[in-house]
Amino acid sequence: MTQNIYDNPDFFHGYSQMARSIGGLDAAPEWPALRAMLPPMQGLKVVDLGCGYGWFCRWASEQGAGSVLGLDVSQKMLEQARKTTSASSVRYERADMEHLDLPAASFDLAYSSLALHYIKDLPSLLANIHAALKPGSRFVFSIEHPIFMAPRNPGWIIDTEGRKSWPVDSYQLEGERVTNWLADGVIKQHRTLGTLLNLLIGAGFNILRVDEWGPTDAEVAAQPALAEERERPMMMLLSVQR
Repeated sequence: MTQNIYDNPDFFHGYSQMARSIGGLDAAPEWPALRAMLPPMQGLKVVDLGCGYGWFCRWASEQGAGSVLGLDVSQKMLEQARKTTSASSVRYERADMEHLDLPAASFDLAYSSLALHYIKDLPSLLANIHAALKPGSRFVFSIEHPIFMAPRNPGWIIDTEGRKSWPVDSYQLEGERVTNWLADGVIKQHRTLGTLLNLLIGAGFNILRVDEWGPTDAEVAAQPALAEERERPMMMLLSVQR
C-alpha cells in the first residue's frame, strides 16, 4: 500500500498551513503552466489521481466537465474535499494508486498533481491509466523533478559570496528516498528523468510537452521567495496522450 503520510496528524497539520492548501490552485505557482496543458473541460469525464482537498476537481466541474472522480488514499484529505464540494458532478473515492483498477476506456482526461513520486510500482499505474483513457485522451500531471528528489543533505549550500547551489546525491541510484518534510520518514520514489519518460513511452503514451518548471520574471517580482526555484527545477509538468 502507498505510504499514507497525509493521514499522519503532524504531516496533515503542516500541509494544511501551506499556501496552496489555503489558497488552492491560484496559490500554486505552477498552476498557470499546468492549466495551459489541459484541454477544454466542457463535457469531459475526468479522473484526478491524488485529488487531495479537491481543488482541481471543483475547478474542472466549474469549467464544464461532465463528471469528475477524485481519488486519494488519505481519509483526512477526502473528508476536507467532501466538506468543500457541492457540485453533483464531482464524487470522491478512497483508492490506493499502488493497486488501482480503473475501468477501461472510461475517461477523457486523467490529471495528477505532485502525487506520482510516492508511487513504487509506477509502471503498473501508468499502464492502468493508459487503459482507462479513451483513444486520443490526455494525461496531464506534475511530479517532483528528479534533481529536486536527489539532494545531498542538508540541501542548499551557500558559498562565501552568498551564491546557492543544490548538490545532487547519487542521481543514478533509483529507489526510495526518505525525507523529513512536514513529518519524519516521508518516503518518495526517485527515478531519473530518462526512466520517467521511458516509462511513459513504454506504457504507450505519446509525449506532448515536458516543462521543467521555473518561475517567470513577473512571478518572481510578485513573490520574491520564488527566486530560488530558478536555481534548480523543483517539479516537472508533463502532458501525454493515449
